[in-house]
Amino acid sequence: MLNRDEYVEGVLAGDRMVLARTITLLESNRPEHRTTAGEVLEALLPDSGGSHRVGITGVPGVGKSTFIDQLGVNLTSSGHRVAVLAVDPTSSRTGGSILGDKTRMERLAVDPGAFIRPSPAGETLGGVTRATRETILVCEAAGFDVVLVETVGVGQSETVVAGMVDCFVVLMLSGAGDDLQGIKKGVLELADVVAINKADGDNVARAQLAAGEYRTALHLVGSASPTWTTPVLTCSATTNVGLEDLWTQVRIHRERMTASGEFAARRSTQQVEWMWSMLDDRLRSSLRHDPVVRDHLSEVEAAVAGGTLPATVAVDRLWDRFRAGA
Repeated sequence: MLNRDEYVEGVLAGDRMVLARTITLLESNRPEHRTTAGEVLEALLPDSGGSHRVGITGVPGVGKSTFIDQLGVNLTSSGHRVAVLAVDPTSSRTGGSILGDKTRMERLAVDPGAFIRPSPAGETLGGVTRATRETILVCEAAGFDVVLVETVGVGQSETVVAGMVDCFVVLMLSGAGDDLQGIKKGVLELADVVAINKADGDNVARAQLAAGEYRTALHLVGSASPTWTTPVLTCSATTNVGLEDLWTQVRIHRERMTASGEFAARRSTQQVEWMWSMLDDRLRSSLRHDPVVRDHLSEVEAAVAGGTLPATVAVDRLWDRFRAGA
């Protein structure tokens, strides 16, 4: 294990091996690693914050990885340094993840201007790992000016990612009638850009029709910002059509949000929400590992599962024991 200064110096120097080890440190649950990780983050904080933070989500099969591969290559070709934080679903049965994003992003995986970090989502809701927010900061300190967060694509809990990025891009497929029923209203409300992917070949007309229906749906939902109306575009990652227009919208979005003061306000709010999220995680971990609570946890869980104890009463009992032992 490296010491604090070695982590910091390596990240600032753009050392990919140290960057990867730093992210592993952030993902660790060991108390001693958590302490070092906090010191490293605090030291790197002044050098973070300068990237375009873009979340990319969409229904399974929409082509997120292919989309990011092509978009990332476009961006590195124009001089950007791109970090991709790709989160794989964790099996609820085995606890394992495939972590195959590098194989799905063949060109970007060997691009010297890109860095791909696949991580398991674990038990975290929102399609992102517990350390995704910290990883964004570390990648920024390492000199990456674009950070793309590819999320799991698991439904309404996916909206959590909007709380850590500047621009939230939702990818959809044509056949809007079915898709509009399948996508959650909350996702549409948080979308900064909507793109109908796979608009190529004989699917172009259907994609354009879908785009029109999504524009109507977004008009009914309304915009969260007085200075921004969510655009709906069509694109094809396989033919590299429409991706330049999409990135233009991402840039315009940032320019308008910055000019109105919403960009700075959004990031400040995200930082505070991050703090409370971490406190919630720490409290839950402390409660589950508290000796007094742990001795009664199996008994209480069995009673709740068996229908002999209401969950509300169980919570009160466990919480009282936790507080009594504090």
